[in-house]
Amino acid sequence: MEQDDPGEALTELRERQLGALELLQVAAGSGLAAYAVWALLLQPGFRRVPLRLQVLAAHRCGLRPAVGYELNPWLVGLARLYAWRAGCASSVSYHREDLWKVSLRDCHNVSVFLAPSVLPLLESKLQAELPEGARVVSGRFPLPTWKPVAVVGEGLDRVWAYDIHNGGPAGRAAPAFSSTSVPRAPDPQAG
Repeated sequence: MEQDDPGEALTELRERQLGALELLQVAAGSGLAAYAVWALLLQPGFRRVPLRLQVLAAHRCGLRPAVGYELNPWLVGLARLYAWRAGCASSVSYHREDLWKVSLRDCHNVSVFLAPSVLPLLESKLQAELPEGARVVSGRFPLPTWKPVAVVGEGLDRVWAYDIHNGGPAGRAAPAFSSTSVPRAPDPQAG
């Protein structure tokens, strides 16, 4: 049996016309590859869309402005769709921006949903940028060195609330709160 030269085989493939069966195979293979990427990389983020849940929940609790930051354009689009379906599209906004490049100096209520590996870096950013009296709510994973003032929910729906005092997180313990008490608007009397 004769061995083909790889360069010769590649030239032959480039010159060959694809028939209907080959086109169907290419389409099926591409679809399978796209599904594999979806299942492995994107689906975990779509199972629960914390961005839309957290921003819409903040909006419903009266926190204004309600703004979400996300790099994944699919999640931003899905979050905007959920806001539209909830009738809040004109009151909440979602930006496809890097949280690490956004200033949080004017934020009094921050809700985050990030992987545990970046939470120590997030603690530093929040402590440096948030004003005194700000509240941070972390979904699914607690901040590693801060002591929460409230923990609400169980399992995947658990959230941890932290208050910023004197340039850092509060260290006081608090009794269990209901989920509606975790978000908090800034105190209008505070200077």
